[in-house]
Amino acid sequence: MSLSKFVDELPIPPILKPLWKDHFYSYYEVRMTEFKQSLHSELDDSTVWGYEGSYPGPTIQVESGEIVFIKWINHLPDRHLFPIDYTVHGAHMDLPEVRTVVHVHGACVESDSDGYPEAWFTRDFIQVGRYFKKQVYRYDNCDCASTLWYHDHTLGITRLNVYAGLAGFYLISDQNEHLFNLPSGKYDVPLMIQDKSFNHDGSLFYPNQPDKPIKELQTSILPEFVGDTIVVNGKVHPYFNVEPRKYRFRLLNASNTRFFRFTLDSGQLMYQIATEGGFMQHPIGINELMLSPAERAEVIIDFTNLEGKSIILKNDAPAPFPDGNAVDENTGTIMQFRVTLPLSNIDTSMIPGYMMSIPKINERSVSMERYLTLNHEMDQYGREIMLLDNKHWDAPISENPKLGSTEIWYLINLTPDAHPIHLHLIDFQIVDRRNFDVEKYKKERIIHYTGPAITPKPQENGWKDTVQSNPNQVTRIIMKFGPFTGLYVWHCHMLEHEDYEMMRPYIVIQ
Repeated sequence: MSLSKFVDELPIPPILKPLWKDHFYSYYEVRMTEFKQSLHSELDDSTVWGYEGSYPGPTIQVESGEIVFIKWINHLPDRHLFPIDYTVHGAHMDLPEVRTVVHVHGACVESDSDGYPEAWFTRDFIQVGRYFKKQVYRYDNCDCASTLWYHDHTLGITRLNVYAGLAGFYLISDQNEHLFNLPSGKYDVPLMIQDKSFNHDGSLFYPNQPDKPIKELQTSILPEFVGDTIVVNGKVHPYFNVEPRKYRFRLLNASNTRFFRFTLDSGQLMYQIATEGGFMQHPIGINELMLSPAERAEVIIDFTNLEGKSIILKNDAPAPFPDGNAVDENTGTIMQFRVTLPLSNIDTSMIPGYMMSIPKINERSVSMERYLTLNHEMDQYGREIMLLDNKHWDAPISENPKLGSTEIWYLINLTPDAHPIHLHLIDFQIVDRRNFDVEKYKKERIIHYTGPAITPKPQENGWKDTVQSNPNQVTRIIMKFGPFTGLYVWHCHMLEHEDYEMMRPYIVIQ
C-alpha cells in the first residue's frame, strides 16, 4: 500500500508524570491497553496496543541516581491482535494468549525488575509466569545521562507485542548533561522509527505464514519480518516543522528486523553526541548513521540558515541486512524536516567540543574469555531457527560471570545475517571485528582469521548495549559485570530471532 508522504505532522510522545515524587523516590503506574489511533490520515484508525493510551507510550524522564518504582499494569483484552505460533518456545497452548512483561532496555537494574521473559503476567495479575516475583519494579538508574527505551519482553510473543505498539522512551538526565548547553526542551526530540505493513482497512498486517507455508501448521514463525512502510513516533512518513536552529534528536530503531542507514538528502552532516550508554568523548560529524534493531544514537542537526528549505531523512539499508532487498521509495524515506517556523529566540545551544572521558577497559583485567557462536539451523518442520552457542533457551545456563569481573565475549557469526546482540544489565565496549573462515570453523571448530582486526566505527566508540555482529566476522566485546547479581538474558534483538530460540539466560554470581 502506498500512502502519501509528509501529510501528517510528527507526534511527540507526552512526558509521563509520576503519581508520587519526593526526595527519596518516584512512583509511576503504567497501564497497557488496546485502543484505536490514526497512523496516517489516508487510513482508517488502526487498532494498536500501547502504554497509557498512546503508541509509542509516554516518555519517562528520570535523573541519574533517582530511585524509581513502576507498577506495569496489563489491561489488555484476552485475544491477541496477531496469530500466535504455539510451536515457539514459551508460547504453548496451555498459556494465556495475551501476557506481558516490561523490560527497560539499557537499564542498570536488579534482576527481579529486569522484565525476565518468563516473569510475564496477565490482566490484573490473575496468571503469572514461573519467574514472576513482584508487581512493582524498582529502577536504581545507576546509568549516566542516556536514551533508553521500554518495551515488552514476553517469551515467545515479544515480536507480536512490540509490533502491536508496546514500546516507549525512558530518558535519564544527569548534572553533566545540564552543563553542555545542548538543545533542550522542545528542541530535544525523541524519534522512534519502525517499519509496519497495513491491511486496506487500516489494521496492522503481520503475516501468519512464511513465504513457503508449512501445511501442518496453522500459524508459523517467520525467519524475519520487514514492513513496507516507515512509521516515526506512530505516524507514517511524517513531517516536522523546525526553526532555523540546532535540534537534538534521539534516534531509536524499534523495528522487529529492519536495519536503518540514515542520511540527510541535503548532504549536510549530523553531529553524533551519544551511543546507547550515554555521551561520547566528543561529537563526530557524520554523513550516515547505521542503527540495527534496538540501537540508539543521539545527533544534533543544525537547521541554521536553511529557512524555507525541506530536508528528508533517508534510509538505504537492505532488508534483511546485509543481503536482503534494496529499499524502495517507501522504505527509503523516513520523514521530512521543514524549516518553516520563525526563530522564537536566539539559539545559544552548543555542539560541545568535548563531553566526557571514556577510558578503554583494559584487556589485561579480563578474567574470562567466552567463545560464543551465532548459529543458523533448520527445525523439524524445515523452518529456519537461530541459536546462540548452538543452545536452545531451555538448555542449562552456561554463562555465569562473577560480580565485578571483566570478560571478553567472542561473537562468532556462522549465519548469513547481521545480528544485533543485546546484553541485559551491563554496557560494554566493542573491541574489534575480524573476518574469519566460516567453513573451516564449521568443520574443525578452529577460528582461522582471514584479515586484520577492524576497529569499531567512530559512531560505535562509546558505551553500547547492542552490537551489530556481521556475517563472516568474529565480533569481540568487553564488559564488567555488575552492580547486581542474578538472572538476566542476552539475545539477538531481531525479534523474530529472539522469539525463536536466539536468546539465552545468563546469571551474574556472587
